[in-house]
Amino acid sequence: MTPFSTAPKSGFSTAQVQTGYDSSTPQNSAVPPIHQTAAYEFASLADAADIFALRQIGNLYSRSSSPTQLILEQRVAALEGGTSAVAVASGQAAVAVTLLALAGRGGHIVSAHQLYGGTVDLFQDTFADFGIEVTFVDQDDPDAWRSAIRPTTRAVFAESIANPIAQVLDFETVAQIAHDAGVPVVIDNTVGTPHLVRPGEHGADFVVHSATKFLAGHGTSLGGVVVDQGTFDFGADPERWPQFTAPYPRFGDLVLWERFGIGQAFAALVKTKYVHDLGPSLSPFNAWQILQGIETLDLRVSRQSATALALAEHLAQHPKVAAVHHPGLPGNRWHGLAERYLPRGVPSVFSFDLAEDDAGGTADVHARVARVVDALEVFRLVANIGDARSLVSHPASMTHSHLNATQRATAGISLTTIRLSAGLEDPADLIADLDRALARI
Repeated sequence: MTPFSTAPKSGFSTAQVQTGYDSSTPQNSAVPPIHQTAAYEFASLADAADIFALRQIGNLYSRSSSPTQLILEQRVAALEGGTSAVAVASGQAAVAVTLLALAGRGGHIVSAHQLYGGTVDLFQDTFADFGIEVTFVDQDDPDAWRSAIRPTTRAVFAESIANPIAQVLDFETVAQIAHDAGVPVVIDNTVGTPHLVRPGEHGADFVVHSATKFLAGHGTSLGGVVVDQGTFDFGADPERWPQFTAPYPRFGDLVLWERFGIGQAFAALVKTKYVHDLGPSLSPFNAWQILQGIETLDLRVSRQSATALALAEHLAQHPKVAAVHHPGLPGNRWHGLAERYLPRGVPSVFSFDLAEDDAGGTADVHARVARVVDALEVFRLVANIGDARSLVSHPASMTHSHLNATQRATAGISLTTIRLSAGLEDPADLIADLDRALARI
């Protein structure tokens, strides 16, 4: 692990192109760049021993990190205004290692109901296997957040902009409740992106991304990142956080909080324990491809945001559409929060509900949805978001299919909900595609 400064050289665009890379810095890779190497050559046995014992900083083994990955971590940390970061194999892995590191043995998590379906699977099934309990609450209900926190609660979790209904989180309200209870806030900012919103500026302590999505931007490479904002002081209540403040058994009497301190100790734990032991490693090639995508992040997101709003405004007037879930629309429940937290633009991932045929049952509803989705030609039917291509999916059949009817209703998802992710195509072509498809019902 390498400590680093995340201050960009200048503005946002300069940071996304340049931060984290020093062309004059040699690397000890046994294989030339893209640093596609499994291991590293040490200068001496003493050097190797010091690196393995965390007494010295250096490249150890690519399961935990690679020079290419370190550049990615520095760049994403800079864009999110954080102090350190850990990149892993996927967004799901980023959420998992972050919360495993915070919850520890038998810890409790409070999470919003409004989540990506795969995250719900992780929380209610796999975390239960690990003895970690998760309480789900309505993210718009401050009293629900407050009453759900227990003495054993170790994290509060939510998405900055929920997938797929695009609810905007009231960051500051949730953060205040969590911090009053001495609990860190973890925000999944995949849909928000650091160009549209930086959760750390509104109280988040840790920010996670599925880098597969907007950061990479071209649908080619899986990856995930967690950023430590350097704001949560685990040393203020050491008995509550022994994983940071007590001796680390595998390293003898080493105490992470003493060795690395605020803003760095969390990354040290995640890399040396959860990534090291469970192995959700990011390949150097994927790290490199994500870096290429980040260089155009603000350009893509700005274009996608404008296109999505144009699509939402068009769909809101369409007779075959019952509702459009987009916070950029004045009548949307979260429009005020979007104006407050998203001054640079609205999300490019949103959903709409088809107008239902009163005479039809569930089978007919599915058939109507299928007629629309299967008729789309410019939109691609893909279980992804944030791509350069515009994508469509049916949450109830795809990303949220493991949720029961009550869970889907709580998240605002119906059987007629169709999710869109606006890409970089001409908006007129996308609108025409939607009109052609909707004419099929």
